Amino acid sequence: MHNFKKVLKTFLVLVVCVALLAALDLALYPCTFMRNDVHAVVTQQFDDIIVGTSHGKMDIDPEVMQEVTGRSGHNLCVGGEYGIDAYYLTRLIKEKQRIIYEVDPGYFVSEKEEGNNYLLFYHEFPFSKAKVEYFWNSIAKCNFRTVLFPWYEYSLSYELPKVKDTFTQKVTGDYDVSHLKSDSQEYHESGFIERYPVDVTKLKKSEPKLYEEGKVNEENMEYLKKLISFCKENNIEFVAVTTPIPINTLKDYSDNYNAAWKYFGKFFEEQGVEYLNFNTEYFKAFTHDLKAYTDYDGHMNGDAAEAYSKVLAQVLESAGQKN
Repeated sequence: MHNFKKVLKTFLVLVVCVALLAALDLALYPCTFMRNDVHAVVTQQFDDIIVGTSHGKMDIDPEVMQEVTGRSGHNLCVGGEYGIDAYYLTRLIKEKQRIIYEVDPGYFVSEKEEGNNYLLFYHEFPFSKAKVEYFWNSIAKCNFRTVLFPWYEYSLSYELPKVKDTFTQKVTGDYDVSHLKSDSQEYHESGFIERYPVDVTKLKKSEPKLYEEGKVNEENMEYLKKLISFCKENNIEFVAVTTPIPINTLKDYSDNYNAAWKYFGKFFEEQGVEYLNFNTEYFKAFTHDLKAYTDYDGHMNGDAAEAYSKVLAQVLESAGQKN
């Protein structure tokens, strides 16, 4: 009897701890745009799902593409999204016809950094086999605080004043995109983030994530291969895209970019995948003038992204007719 009471007390303490952690998570973990993204793709069916990095997030507008192709779509890209994230996000979606994968070469020679980006995708996943695998292969490698106290990656001085709004949005199922608007950009229901134009004469150069020959991270490539294989096994069309980069940056790091184009061109050819690179074969299809961008890294302003999305849709349509 004594042992039973001891076990019961331990169990109750654990229940209280779990409940407390869940309550803190509900109140303190912010409502990110990825919350809206995951909710959209698990509750609605789309013809196109776009995965990749921040270039894809801010350069590709599915609603504009739909005007050309007639295909509905949602943008699941985000800065810090590595191959492992794209793979499990794709696994999460039950119905899909085409995956458009935005390729940023720098992401394949670097490792995923600890921080809130580790949880950005996983945190919003509904419980599933994919989520369990994702946890084991990615999140379990994190600092234990990331796992138990996910809100600690965000500034409490910023989140505490928003506790009421955060709690209310989650409890009421509020996915209003107006909550995700800032002074420099706004999130669209399609998952696209529109960046407002900036004065490019005041932009400061910063070194982007650069591809380096011979330094490819094998795990990153392995998950890209797994994603391609998953799509083939499930009769999902897979297209790889590299968005335009300002000519200033292309010139400054020409050796890095040329090596990257050569490597990925060969890789996708071996995989039997269509690769649309707007810095090589499709260089003239869209402007590389810095005025179309909000930084030297290649994130477009809203007007340029609208124009580019139309061009991308047209190229995808013509590429599809060739196959």
